[in-house]
Amino acid sequence: MGRPNVDETLQAATKDQATVTAAGEPLAAVIDGVVTTAQPVHADHRGRLFEIFTGESDFWRSPVVYCYCCTIRPLQVKAWGLHLFKADRYVVISGEMTVVLYDARTDSPTYRMTQQLTMSPEAVQQLLIPVGVWHADVNVSGEEVRFLNLPTARYNHDDPDRYMLPWDTDLIPFDLRSVYPIQAQT
Repeated sequence: MGRPNVDETLQAATKDQATVTAAGEPLAAVIDGVVTTAQPVHADHRGRLFEIFTGESDFWRSPVVYCYCCTIRPLQVKAWGLHLFKADRYVVISGEMTVVLYDARTDSPTYRMTQQLTMSPEAVQQLLIPVGVWHADVNVSGEEVRFLNLPTARYNHDDPDRYMLPWDTDLIPFDLRSVYPIQAQT
């Protein structure tokens, strides 16, 4: 079967780019120090189970010292945040969110690189965000996202290790509006 003749719409089109290899391995570049895991999901007629803490791995290199649960309402964003002394470890429990990362570490081999990944109980469930990496969390689903954060240090109420920029800052070369699902016009 030969290539069909197609009208001028083809000239305006963008050709798809592969995001994984034939074996299913991601092709996207990863910011230095970022660790993700996709734990096996065990499902039966009663529900689903995936493990959170499985022992020694790069994700759990630092001990668990603190844990809290976050939520993000549908189509809302929590951005931008950065820590200088602690790493964040996310474990998504329900919903789907896109996390956008920006490497601000001037001595990093991936300095000024952005990375985008989608988290859900059926895909990447765990994400380690290194110190010095800005992160934005976007709920891209119609339900509230729930996730645990198990940072590598406790929250210091006297001197919080938390720096923030507005979601639409020009200092980070990423437009968060690009990750929102298309909304129907009424």
